[in-house]
Formats: sequence, C-alpha cells, structure tokens
Amino acid sequence: MELLISHSAEILLLLLLLITFLQSALDKIFDWTGNLAYLKDHFSKSPFRKMVPGLLGIIAILELITGIVCFSGILQILNGGETTLAFAGGVLACISLLLLLLGQRIAKDYEGAKTIVIYFIPAVLLVFLLQS
Repeated sequence: MELLISHSAEILLLLLLLITFLQSALDKIFDWTGNLAYLKDHFSKSPFRKMVPGLLGIIAILELITGIVCFSGILQILNGGETTLAFAGGVLACISLLLLLLGQRIAKDYEGAKTIVIYFIPAVLLVFLLQS
C-alpha cells in the first residue's frame, strides 16, 4: 500500500497512457480496414499518401508496445518501487505522440495536432517525475 501511495502520480499517469495507447492500438488492429480507409483519405494530399498502410502498422505496433510497457511499469512499481519500465513507457508514449503529431501537421490537420498535445503534456510530466 505504501508503494501505491508514494508513487500515486506516476501510477495514475501510467494508467492514462495505458488506456490511451492500448485502446488506440486495439482499435487499429480490430478495425484495420476502417482506419486504413480513413487515413488514406486523411493523408491523400500529403507526402505520406503512398505509405499509409505501412505507417499505420508501425504506429499500431508502437502503440501496443507502449501500452504493454506502461502496464509492466505499473506492475514493477507495485512489486518493489522500481521505475525503469515506467520511465520507458513514458518515453515510448512521448515518441509515439511525436510521430502522431508529425503526421497531423503534415496532413495539415491542426485541430488534430492540438489534441495530441493534450496527451503529450501528461506523458512529459511522467518522464519528468521519473528521470531521477
């Protein structure tokens, strides 16, 4: 119980990232066709237009790994207070979000890019809390 209390901010941030990335990855995997159709249209006038299937696969895998690492980070904290995996999850979340931000900016979807920044702030906060 003491570890839960002493690492409550980190665990809450990891839960936010876990839910965000695991849900997003599973949505991409289980609705591949719908996501691919939407993203092909979304990037139709961008330099990414011919790379959408590959990029979607890369993002889906990265999001799945990020969610798994965040979950593992929670377990590691609760089983001894170690934060190595939590830190890795935070860094992976930041990388994932930066890649998504890049895509939105290239597609000139500035509203979508703003939304990604909302998730980036807690991810950076997590990295900041864990970098000692």
